[in-house]
Amino acid sequence: MRKLRKVAAPFVVLALVAAACGGDDDSADDPTPETPAPDVDDPDPDPDPDPDDPDPDDDPDPDDAPDPTEIAFDLGVTDDVIRVGLNADLSGLFAPLVTQIVDAQEVFWEVVNDEGGIAGRQIEVVVLDSEYDVPRHLENYERFAGDGPESVVIFSQSTGSPHTAATFGQLAEDNLVAIPLAWYSGFHDPTIAPNIFAPQTNYCIESMNGVEHLTGEYGAETLAIVTFPGEYGEDGAVGAEIAAEALGLEIVYDGRGAVVPGADQTPVITALLEADPDIVWTAVNPTTFAEIFGAAAAQGLTAQWSGNTPTFNFQLLGTDLGPAIEQFFTYSTYNELWNTGDAAGMAELVEGMRSKRPDAPISDAYIRGWVEAMTAKQILEQAASNGDLTRAGVLEAARQVEVDFAGLSPNQSWIGEPNDYVVRQSYMYGIDLGLFTPGLTVSDEDAGTGFVLEAGPFVGSIAEGYQFDGACFVG
Repeated sequence: MRKLRKVAAPFVVLALVAAACGGDDDSADDPTPETPAPDVDDPDPDPDPDPDDPDPDDDPDPDDAPDPTEIAFDLGVTDDVIRVGLNADLSGLFAPLVTQIVDAQEVFWEVVNDEGGIAGRQIEVVVLDSEYDVPRHLENYERFAGDGPESVVIFSQSTGSPHTAATFGQLAEDNLVAIPLAWYSGFHDPTIAPNIFAPQTNYCIESMNGVEHLTGEYGAETLAIVTFPGEYGEDGAVGAEIAAEALGLEIVYDGRGAVVPGADQTPVITALLEADPDIVWTAVNPTTFAEIFGAAAAQGLTAQWSGNTPTFNFQLLGTDLGPAIEQFFTYSTYNELWNTGDAAGMAELVEGMRSKRPDAPISDAYIRGWVEAMTAKQILEQAASNGDLTRAGVLEAARQVEVDFAGLSPNQSWIGEPNDYVVRQSYMYGIDLGLFTPGLTVSDEDAGTGFVLEAGPFVGSIAEGYQFDGACFVG
């Protein structure tokens, strides 16, 4: 694969701080779109369908594919190369997580190039380190958006909710598509972010599903909310509040936006102990979660915990908190996890990682990188099929495509109104320390990250009935 990485990420051992971004991030999507009814007026039906092909009309006709030399292109594409950009945190707060997500994307594109690339062109991955800093993210953007050697036609990753939000206007002006590494519900609102194409569900709906699931599992009557401020934490908090109202839960501690990263968390811990909730919903990062959860559990709080995906890192199972996490924590996320299912997409991911990075440690972060890259690839293929790989053509293709995640996550499109296409499914996993195998690599057949599927992809009744008219949280 042709790869341009301007800031080489140092080798980083996956630390407890690995989380998601927004201050957020870490990773289901819409139901598979309905297949349209066949056109009974088709003047040229297939007179002799292949009995071994259940849907021959879905097979692409190679004669219909545009000649690669006749496909329009401008910035970020040449006769030989398609450049894909990752504005990624390689050295900041979430570097351990993001580095692995980037690694998976690079493997994905290496496999694509081995198979011939897209539209007769090889994919060149351009990675710039945002340092999880908004000004640096914006500086990088200017390089990606320009006409130099780092010019790209699509962002297959933009790390962080506030960072990506800072580029809304520029993306629209430059006709650039961005796939965010963040799950802020505002990214599903085209009136706010018309050039953002966010795979999978969002923090707000994830919280609705998670709180409803925990309430049903544990007969909860009271809820505590503990989150960071901003698009990540407060978007998740709003979803938890919506669920609490619908379920008749009493919110005995509302810590929405009360948790400041790096601050003394004693007031939050004390408030939790005094409130003594049945369940706790969090939207923080793994280090902060470990601090608050560990102190509360040590002082006798027996609540059941969960939270938005970036809250948790499976490596915490290898710490002294492992037994308490196994007993009191349920993991909410957006997709199938390593060695927990039989999705065709997971088999492809595992095969790719073993082929290209056989000594890489196991991690669920790779799945997010794969999902991002799958989204970008199918958008680019649609654009090539349209005969238009200009930035404007790629943007138009993103508004047409229906992304198939091959079972890794529910399929996704951005066609129609947000309430119609917003993803409502998520996944809930229980913890089993017997399935946690630290130190193993992607090449180990029995490697696992400690999770057992409880539900998913599923939609709770609250999320199913929720009218999504825009961002749950607006700062």
